[in-house]
Amino acid sequence: MNILLVSQCSKKALKETRRVIDQFAERTGDRTWQTAITEQGLATLRKLLKKTARRNTSVACHWIRGRNRTELKWLVGNPRRFNEWGSVPTNVTGRDILRSSDENTWQTAEDIRVLAGIAALFHDFGKANKAFQNKLNPNKKTSSYEPYRHEWVSVRLFEAFVLHAIEGVEKSKQDATWLQLLSDLPDDIESKVMPSLKRDGIDKVSSPFKHLPPVAKAVAWLILSHHKLPEPLDSNTDYVKYPELLMDDYIRAGWNSPQCRNQDWKTTEIEAVWNFPKGSPFCSKVWRERVSRIASQGAKRTQLLTQDWLNQPFSLHLARLSLMLGDHYYSSQKSIGPKHSWHDNKGYKGVYANTWRERGSRDNGKYNQTLDEHLIGVYRHSHQIVRSLSSLKESLPVITRHPELKKRTLDSRFAWQNKAYELAVSVRDKVKTHGFFGVNVASTGKGKTFANARIMYGLADDRKGCRFSVALGLRTLTLQTGDAFKDLLRLDDEDLAVLIGSKAVKDLHEQAKTKRVLEEESKQEVLLGSESANDFSDQDSYVSYEGMLGDGPLSRWLDKSPNNNKLVNAPVLVSTIDHLMPSTEGSRGGKQIAPMLRLLTSDLVLDEPDDFGLEDLPALCRLVNWAGMLGSNVLLSSATLPPDLINALFAAYLAGRKHYEAAVSVNPSQTPNVVCAWFDEFRSDSIQASEQTVFSKHHQKLMATRAEKLLGQSIKRRVALVDCDGKVGCGNEMDSKTHDSTVIQAVSNRIHQSILALHHTHHHSHPSLPAKASFGLVRMANINPLVAVAKVLMDIPSPDGIQVHYCVYHSQFLLLQRSAIENMLDTILNRKDPHAIW
Repeated sequence: MNILLVSQCSKKALKETRRVIDQFAERTGDRTWQTAITEQGLATLRKLLKKTARRNTSVACHWIRGRNRTELKWLVGNPRRFNEWGSVPTNVTGRDILRSSDENTWQTAEDIRVLAGIAALFHDFGKANKAFQNKLNPNKKTSSYEPYRHEWVSVRLFEAFVLHAIEGVEKSKQDATWLQLLSDLPDDIESKVMPSLKRDGIDKVSSPFKHLPPVAKAVAWLILSHHKLPEPLDSNTDYVKYPELLMDDYIRAGWNSPQCRNQDWKTTEIEAVWNFPKGSPFCSKVWRERVSRIASQGAKRTQLLTQDWLNQPFSLHLARLSLMLGDHYYSSQKSIGPKHSWHDNKGYKGVYANTWRERGSRDNGKYNQTLDEHLIGVYRHSHQIVRSLSSLKESLPVITRHPELKKRTLDSRFAWQNKAYELAVSVRDKVKTHGFFGVNVASTGKGKTFANARIMYGLADDRKGCRFSVALGLRTLTLQTGDAFKDLLRLDDEDLAVLIGSKAVKDLHEQAKTKRVLEEESKQEVLLGSESANDFSDQDSYVSYEGMLGDGPLSRWLDKSPNNNKLVNAPVLVSTIDHLMPSTEGSRGGKQIAPMLRLLTSDLVLDEPDDFGLEDLPALCRLVNWAGMLGSNVLLSSATLPPDLINALFAAYLAGRKHYEAAVSVNPSQTPNVVCAWFDEFRSDSIQASEQTVFSKHHQKLMATRAEKLLGQSIKRRVALVDCDGKVGCGNEMDSKTHDSTVIQAVSNRIHQSILALHHTHHHSHPSLPAKASFGLVRMANINPLVAVAKVLMDIPSPDGIQVHYCVYHSQFLLLQRSAIENMLDTILNRKDPHAIW
């Protein structure tokens, strides 16, 4: 084919693009190339361009089809420098005078920045105590933990400052008062604050949240939870009945520091936690100057002082996310040195936040960041993270102008996908404002996987591109689903990431697939990547993704966490649902960061959510609630979704969407009017629903219509209930061991009889030999009875002319064995190739 390449790159990206394209084509201008090239060569060129792409990269490839006829093949890099046909504007202004791209509708963005900034400057105050400093000392060997965690001590110090500031002030003016004092701190502020310090284990104390005003309470919560959420240790259930009392009356030291109750501590050890021999960061002039800036900005914000931030989960969770990510990033850096402006060399010496040990070294490490430097560094990065959150989605890789997702399906079996895509496009503008909750209930074998991708693509702006995550229930199917997405959507390795349990699983899947490639010579090699982990990623997980990680806002903060960087950057992510669930379960601190960023920047497809049991419903609802709260669109996909499950998930989404629109919408007082859509092989329909009852009634009506149409179709799957021996089950006169063996024998006999009967009725005939084969599945919930039944079945002889093969499969097999079994099942049970069984 003949192609024309046009580069709209700038700065260093232009130089790098020229270096790559010059190897494939001749220049016809400073920024254009033309050449004849094969399809495989063009794919290689695109792959190299994607690997070297930067923020300023933008390359369009046009296929010259004939005289006066070209077709846009693809774009690499920033697609916004071209229009939808790959053309560029004739004239552009040299300056962005309006700066419209800098604007966003986040109503609470500045409040989030102020809350996260103040919390960052206080978050490690507790590290100044004697116990923690002794623990950091490379020359001392002390306990690895203290009676009270440093977050708890930090909250107590912050509480002492606020109580000192608001003493005698009326309730409505308390937040403004302590912010005003914080914006103009006197040099002797520490001596004034310390008398108000409440010391757990020494003084008679209550919850630190009991007497704090609303803004101070939100900051204290961020300080307390910046590593992990506090968890109750007792069986007191009053807080369940009265959640508003949870913060004020029930949270105490044991919820955050279990060690204070699990071990007998000496009085001297407890006193060391509340002793600050070298002072707190209040003594640092540099720290006081930095905190005065952010506090003065907060004191001027009327909205900040009038909101109950503990009931604003969108704002509070994003503030916590920014604080945690800033803390993780800056803690991993080497100290910038004592002469830097972030450290007070004269007034505050000898107090450190962490130590540093070179890789491979066996020593105890060396002092690294001073405490005031650490607090200011975390503040600075938290501040920058908050500023980037509103535009984060636009800076990440997307799938855009994808011909396979836009092309109409000609196969009559999948014609319903065209209507589904058209409906998604028709509601696109409403979805931007109101959110989307979709239900795909098309029957098995009707192409729901491809339809889901087309629906999510249709909802997205074609110029801005599409990003979505597919959450599966079964871990063993993750890689298979990833392969299916690549084949169906014709996605490149740079567009799709697959998150699996370990690299070993991926390697085995890779080996099995490579073997099939050599045999069939028809498939491409599966995803490749490198294994990496850090302190806030899952050590056992592995992200298979070859796309560019870019140099956008997140690249710096996730640079030392390639797994998380890949998870967030990939346009399409296929993973099991447990990899996204930590976004709603922050008890493990940093494990929440990557999945929350993923939900914030992409839509969510829940594949077969009805596979989960009733006990998993609260977790599913939490995930859907967070997706709604973070502004994502949600699509449920299964042919057998129970009405109660759908209604519960919609209620969760609607509740989350209310919080999102309150913080982001231009008119936050409006009630969310979510766009709801239903898709199946018969029709596609949509409404807008602001109440649960409206959604439920419409769903019930559509499902009744669907049931009538299904009754008119030919029956493909029949069910029959079979009984075991009627004498089995009483067992009153038998001991438990004899009873169990009798039950196992009866179940095994019944299964064997059913195998022979079903084989006689349903089988596949060999195309040329007088042979027949059939396949069946016996599913059991527990491994022990499964193995017992399998042993009995293997001892039962088969009739002449019939040979039964038993494939026993459960989670306790070695990974290598499970991989071999899955490879065999993948080959035999492929519906697209009915002759594969022979």
